[in-house]
Amino acid sequence: MNKILRKLMTLAAPSVAALMLFAAVASAHVTIAPAESSTGAWETYTLKVPSEKDIATVQVDLRIPEGAEFKQYEATPGWNVTIEGNKVSWTATGEGIQAGQFQRFYFTAKNPDAAGDIAWNAYQHYADGSLVQWSGEEGSETPHSVTSIVQSSGNWDSHSHGSADMDDSMSMDEHKAIVEDLDKSSGTSPLLYIALGISLLSFLLAAISLLRGRKE
Repeated sequence: MNKILRKLMTLAAPSVAALMLFAAVASAHVTIAPAESSTGAWETYTLKVPSEKDIATVQVDLRIPEGAEFKQYEATPGWNVTIEGNKVSWTATGEGIQAGQFQRFYFTAKNPDAAGDIAWNAYQHYADGSLVQWSGEEGSETPHSVTSIVQSSGNWDSHSHGSADMDDSMSMDEHKAIVEDLDKSSGTSPLLYIALGISLLSFLLAAISLLRGRKE
């Protein structure tokens, strides 16, 4: 019996290791929240950047999607912001984002007037000069973040968010709402569940084969 258990553990180890690696990669993406907004709205977006290497992230470049318009950004201590056309860059003035940490950057953009998906391409620069391009399609190793722009059902004026009589500063409640949206949009990928199912199925088939071989 002990021999069977040892063999089962040996069979299970590769599947568990592969699953843990897949989960770590899937959770380390650069993301934009919220994942859904309405046409023409002035949306406050959150750019979340994890540092997945053993060295610091020192710069992040974000390309504003076609049809969207960058409007404002919230100052982040330890980071300078430059805007060149549709490229917004956050550059560290200090140590940057250390290994095992992440940083959130807040900015406001006006959504396209037409419904559809917009893709946010991001470029993550590390202290050693290496670059990770988060510009791939969904399901790739380095996917870009996507926001679904849905048709607005209200009759409000989309320009009213930028009028002088409104407070453009961000309250703590707004921050909390953004964080909640981010957690929802950067949740577990369906691919993780698929990988889990495949791993469990492979382990089950291997165990059945092993037990049949012992009986024979």
